[in-house]
Amino acid sequence: MEVTTQEFKHCDLIAVKGRVDSSTAPQFTKELEKATNNGRYKIVLDMSELEYMSSAGFRALLATQRNCKRYNRGEVVLARVPDRIREALELAGFTELFKTFDDTTEAVGSL
Repeated sequence: MEVTTQEFKHCDLIAVKGRVDSSTAPQFTKELEKATNNGRYKIVLDMSELEYMSSAGFRALLATQRNCKRYNRGEVVLARVPDRIREALELAGFTELFKTFDDTTEAVGSL
């Protein structure tokens, strides 16, 4: 798994590549926490190169979303979600919790 972060004036764009499973989820969680610990609560997660995400990855997403939305500080939005992962998000009931966008620029503009 590879995670890259771009900081913009009003949000962070975090791109995740590869697989987020039980062995890589702690690293994924640390990357998300790094943004919120720096006071960055508006996060766009580019999932275009994500191959697989386990429930451990979904838990990290949920924890970050809760942290960002606390006190109306911001939120996590998902961009370019692959079909297989979108289906898993729907099955888990997460589509109600996250805004999703087909375009990264549109996602960044929404924040």
